Amino acid sequence: MSRIDAALHDLRSLDALAQRDTPLARLDARAKLITTLVFVAVVVSFDRYTVAALLPLALYPVALAALGEVPAASLMRKLVIAAPFALLVGLFNPLLDRAPMLAIGDMVIAGGWVSLASICVRFVLTVSAALVLIAVTGMHTLCAALGRLGVPRVFTAQLLFLYRYAFVLGGEASRMATARQLRAGGHGGARLATYGPLVGHLLLRAFERAQRIHLAMIARGFDGEMRSLRVLHWTRRDTLFILGWCAFFALARAADLPQVLGGILTGALP
Repeated sequence: MSRIDAALHDLRSLDALAQRDTPLARLDARAKLITTLVFVAVVVSFDRYTVAALLPLALYPVALAALGEVPAASLMRKLVIAAPFALLVGLFNPLLDRAPMLAIGDMVIAGGWVSLASICVRFVLTVSAALVLIAVTGMHTLCAALGRLGVPRVFTAQLLFLYRYAFVLGGEASRMATARQLRAGGHGGARLATYGPLVGHLLLRAFERAQRIHLAMIARGFDGEMRSLRVLHWTRRDTLFILGWCAFFALARAADLPQVLGGILTGALP
């Protein structure tokens, strides 16, 4: 299996996980979506030098992954794939922000390193929460929840198409990569000059496939409405889910929980 096929299989496994009957899967998708959006808003609202105060918020994605029975190994693989983007965002922070901020013994840590650590923690929290949300809800149901919350239909349809046909485009890229390797006889990798024609052919194939899909959808009477077999039904349990987690988010935002806990433990110790 090529690296492209492996990445697509790993991504497709999220929808497979959403088909299972778990306590979290029985919740209304709107409740999980609203709670996750509030969680992301709280995470990004912290100061750029905040690190320790963000750590208690890890309880949310961890609890969701446990209730949704999401394998930790699968979640970690996806985080590792996306990690370079987070590192790229804060890569130059240590060079641009050299003002001393922390002192651990004789070692002085500049503010740039602290802000880089904060970016990495925020990345892990928000991306893991989004991945778990998809794994316990499913992309199709998630788009249906967005539509029920008032998001324009054109946006939800495009989002679902982007997700579904990423696999089609990835499959085309995988077949082209396999054909290139077979014609090269397994000697070395593709040089930079080779990728230009490959990308051009891939775009042409994607355009032709898009035209065929469009004609097929019109022939089947597609009217722009994305219909789901799973009916969204709001219950008291969904309300309690939102209120409980939002109360925890507000507490974590208002008080530095690690500092409070440290003070309590320090005061309790002789």
